[in-house]
Amino acid sequence: MTLLQRRTLGPAGLALFFSLSVVYPNPVSQWACANEEAICHSVFIVHDSWHAAIVLRRSELRDEFMPELADFPSAGFVEFSWGDKDYFPAPQTGVLDAIKAALWSSGSVMHVVAFTDPVEHFYRGATVTELSLNATAYQLLFDYINQTFAREKPLGRARAAPGLIADSRFYPATRKFSLLRTCNTWVAEALAQAGLPISSGYVITAGNLHNQLLAAKPAP
Repeated sequence: MTLLQRRTLGPAGLALFFSLSVVYPNPVSQWACANEEAICHSVFIVHDSWHAAIVLRRSELRDEFMPELADFPSAGFVEFSWGDKDYFPAPQTGVLDAIKAALWSSGSVMHVVAFTDPVEHFYRGATVTELSLNATAYQLLFDYINQTFAREKPLGRARAAPGLIADSRFYPATRKFSLLRTCNTWVAEALAQAGLPISSGYVITAGNLHNQLLAAKPAP
């Protein structure tokens, strides 16, 4: 069982019954990094059957804008994923808890994981899609992720709680989880914010997200 699978059973599975698999044509990409650009940023979208996350290079993230990064000083990569505040930290709790998260969520959390292995090795068995973003698109993506942290004061660090694995933390987050607004929807919203042609309203499951990624990513 992969890292993602160990913590993602439940609400997203319920959402499968309401999902739509929609594929969009790929318009001219303004978010993609062109060959002539000096700086390109790699963004990794990782998902298994249920859950999706965004992975960024730690060296490209600035602590003064995201103070929670101080908890992970030696990381090579940082994973960000979002979910229900009660179910996400304890996915083994059962079906009733999954239903509560899907229908009566009382809030959300951000799970941040630090690691140094190559992305493909760390997420063995998961689907990894690498995107190359230009500087403007990357900043917009970073801003969306950063604004998801619920902080008590501007640029103050959100309160950390133990994560699901070593070198990981949970932080309180903004936005409310629901059956129709899942972790996969959150990833889609972040990508749409960066300018990718992705409609987050049609993303509930990881499969919905993957179909739109395939359509959005420029051909090699």
